Amino acid sequence: MKAIILKEAGGVENLEFSDVSIPVFQNDEVLIQVKAISINPVDIKTRTGKSLYDELKSRNEPIILGWDVSGVIAEVGSAVTQFKKGDEVFGMINFPGHGKAYAEYVAAPAAQLALKPSNISHEAAAAATLAALTAWQSLVTHAKLSKGQKILIHAAAGGVGHYAVQIAKHLGAYTIGTSSAGNREFVLALGADEQVDYKSQRLEDAVKDADFVLDSIGDATIESSVAVTKKGGTVIFLPSGISEEKLNKLNSSEVNCYRILVESNGDNMRKLAVLLKKGIIQSHVSQVFSFENIREAHLQIETGKTKGKIVVTV
Repeated sequence: MKAIILKEAGGVENLEFSDVSIPVFQNDEVLIQVKAISINPVDIKTRTGKSLYDELKSRNEPIILGWDVSGVIAEVGSAVTQFKKGDEVFGMINFPGHGKAYAEYVAAPAAQLALKPSNISHEAAAAATLAALTAWQSLVTHAKLSKGQKILIHAAAGGVGHYAVQIAKHLGAYTIGTSSAGNREFVLALGADEQVDYKSQRLEDAVKDADFVLDSIGDATIESSVAVTKKGGTVIFLPSGISEEKLNKLNSSEVNCYRILVESNGDNMRKLAVLLKKGIIQSHVSQVFSFENIREAHLQIETGKTKGKIVVTV
């Protein structure tokens, strides 16, 4: 089968096409014929030698990036009872680990997958994996966001952000999203009650007493995220570069601050599948690239200006 191997850390030229064996799957796994994959900032960070690169390199096997997948089950492990050959499934597989999604076939734990709703495309399903899971686990699992609470979502037009806005509104929260002025209407159309232009508005002037802040940016927004959160409120940081020392200092401000790292979770995927099927959340796929043009997909994510999600068809 065709797969894209990361030969070494660096630029997109290090993503090389290769012929490799179809993966062997375990009893509790399924073999998926991949139809679409999603590209995330973690793919770019890992490709450039950051994030998960050292861990994957230590495995002494070819590095195949990618964790977000939608496709058709080609084979089923002997211990798998919830899926059958021919089922259309999607999920974020083996994260944080070696997902190996940049390939025509991938072996995936059945427990990390959900049936793809029949009324959405493989492209929309692949998009709603890592980013949607991150939003779900942040708002539901960790923050336990409830009706009537006020939430601020940074980068509300981005991958995680555009799902977070939709999930927050579904939960009944008063939702504020930051974005550029050009994405104002998009953010409001997602369901945000307010949009803040991060370029022209000072966050501390625009937002007061948030119950919860989802900060996927870090660095420039760390202090202001804490400043606009009410006493006893919560700020979840998605960037991994924030040190424990910095978090401890932030927590002394009487605001609960911590980082999370999304994890593969089939139960969460099934809940998202229900929301996708009902149209409560929708994937905004701004661009679709062919498998052969995956380098261009990486370059688009590197701009930091992607609206919604980038998907690659296989």
